Amino acid sequence: MDPTTAATASDPSPLLWAVLPVGAYLVGSFPTAHLLARTRGIDLGAVGSKNYGATNLGRTMGKTWGITCFVIDALKGALPVIASGMLLGSFGASAGSVSTATAWCWLATAAAGIVGHTLSPWIGFKGGKGVATGFGALAAMYPVLTLPALLALVIWIVLVLIFRMISLASMVAAIAVPCAVLVAAVSANGLDGARAAVPFLIASTLIAAFVVFKHRSNIARIRAGTESKVLQTKRSADSAEKTT
Repeated sequence: MDPTTAATASDPSPLLWAVLPVGAYLVGSFPTAHLLARTRGIDLGAVGSKNYGATNLGRTMGKTWGITCFVIDALKGALPVIASGMLLGSFGASAGSVSTATAWCWLATAAAGIVGHTLSPWIGFKGGKGVATGFGALAAMYPVLTLPALLALVIWIVLVLIFRMISLASMVAAIAVPCAVLVAAVSANGLDGARAAVPFLIASTLIAAFVVFKHRSNIARIRAGTESKVLQTKRSADSAEKTT
């Protein structure tokens, strides 16, 4: 179905426009890393990178804690998107079979969850950098953004294994999502597919830009050669410490 002819009867009501993003923001704002760190008496805002995210938690308390936090943060992004998609009738539908207004409401819900994670009111409007929550939110937009999000995850894993820098992998993976959306849309339906995917393309581009912006301090450290690395052997870590 051409997006310009999609039925407007199913467009979201003003109530849904208000309730869905606000609900996603509140779910996303749950300060997972902060609360997990507090179980060990640690103030995550005062250690490591001082970031309230899975990476800093993992470096501070161990890999298991970091993975646990990543999974919970991903669910924070995914669950509101799945619920809102079902309410809007967009979950499981192709980009061209939902109205533009419905697509934007769904995307606003996803974005609100990411913002809630990065600007949580429960910890002074601080938070993580939106990678795990963003992955969950985008992957839950089935089927339009699910494959691009999973591709981004594969890219993230490969880059972490090669360069050992989570920040670099996260930024490249975020940028890969809108690129994959565009390629998939054009490959499937040419220019018509690209036009139908415009809301998803714009939103994923803005989310990628937001993730890169949140990593601006990491970019400075990467350029200076001082960015923290993971998956290093003890010998490599000791050598790195001696050179910094």
